[in-house]
Amino acid sequence: MANGIDMFVMVLYLAVLATIGFASIRSVKNHRDFLIAGSRLGYGLYVPAMAAVVLGGASTLGGSGLGYTYGISGMWLVVMIGLGIIGMGLLFSKQLSRANVYSVSELLGKRFGAGSRAISAVVMAVYDLMVCVTGIIAMGIILSTLFGFDDTTAIIVGGCIVLLYTVLGGMWAVTLTDVIQFWVMTVGLICLLLPIGLYHAGGVGGLLEKVDPSYLSITNLGASRIFSYFLLYFFGMMIGQDIWQRAFTAKNESVLTKGTIFAGIYCIIYAVSGALIGMTASVLMPGLADPQQAIPQLAMKYLPAGLFGLVLAAVASAVMSTASGTIMASATVIVNDLYLPYAKKAYSDKEKLNMTRLVLLAAGAAAILIAAWLKNIVVALDVAYALLSGSVFIPILAAFFWKRVTARVALLSMTVSSIVVIADLIIEGLSSLNAIVLGVAASGITMLIGTWLFAPNPVDDKASL
Repeated sequence: MANGIDMFVMVLYLAVLATIGFASIRSVKNHRDFLIAGSRLGYGLYVPAMAAVVLGGASTLGGSGLGYTYGISGMWLVVMIGLGIIGMGLLFSKQLSRANVYSVSELLGKRFGAGSRAISAVVMAVYDLMVCVTGIIAMGIILSTLFGFDDTTAIIVGGCIVLLYTVLGGMWAVTLTDVIQFWVMTVGLICLLLPIGLYHAGGVGGLLEKVDPSYLSITNLGASRIFSYFLLYFFGMMIGQDIWQRAFTAKNESVLTKGTIFAGIYCIIYAVSGALIGMTASVLMPGLADPQQAIPQLAMKYLPAGLFGLVLAAVASAVMSTASGTIMASATVIVNDLYLPYAKKAYSDKEKLNMTRLVLLAAGAAAILIAAWLKNIVVALDVAYALLSGSVFIPILAAFFWKRVTARVALLSMTVSSIVVIADLIIEGLSSLNAIVLGVAASGITMLIGTWLFAPNPVDDKASL
């Protein structure tokens, strides 16, 4: 447990986030406000919010832990996240700004029909729910460290805080809290912990002299592991519903394109900073049983009371920003793509808003229960990205850039690849990276053969986006 000052800093921070949720209720005037903040964000809000939603507990604790173990090469996990965000800005920004949709699945439905919309919506809902689970688990770890709660209690408390401000204020509350979380992360980790740690290690020169020479190699992590991060995060960042839903909040194409690229560049800076923090901790505190404790242990030993609480708040910020964005995305897909298209009645805008809040509450409760049961960040994250990248990436590329792909071929491609991914996870285990490779290969091969066998049919197919 931390001291009283650090506890007070964290409690005050969490209270501010909850207050924002209550205050944001007045800004939510319709369903569009709740889902995508009325598409009115400029650079000042959009860039930090986009960066915050993709930098979670795995990026922060995991990235510094890799730095502790492998040196500067530990940056690759978060670098791939940043490159994926930059890739989305370069490849998809023009199409996204003109799509006039709320979700990835809705876009696929416009291009390939109802079947593709439904199956991709199931994949997206599961993906975002599982990523939210990882955030809630990580939040539980932080609260357990700070307040001494048992794991289950800490997970429930942390999950309820995230759920509170998200249900109340929707995407507008998520945006405001993400912006605050971005600056807390930046100040706490990059501006405070990194330079203070380097100072105690003898500066950059002292650090370079004291670390093992292998820590200065950018490939020390291993080519196969770097490639696995490429498969998991580069593709996943470009097509995730939580990322796209944040993109839809931009007020115009310029903000979406440039702002997304700026956010990706920040992620790369964050990646290098996290690896350096881990390297610094390896010099100052060698022999940690858990490398992912590099940030908390470094902060606890070298920061005064209050600043330690701020750094833990920074880690919590990274975790909560991802959890709120992904649970929002999961609820959006469930309502927008799995219920409303099949509803027997037309709903008013207010009814849609209330329905989304209820589904968000239910999905959040499910995520908290899964987190309390699973308590394993790595397993949840691997399953999420395997399903997403393995079964949806190729159809999304086809929706934008391959006019000859028909609706039936796209549906077949998603069905086959989903089966392949799930089968591999069952056979090889939930942490199998082969699931993504096999899923993408199955999706691409099915699409190539299907496009060759079945010519485009104007009645069956939609216009290219």
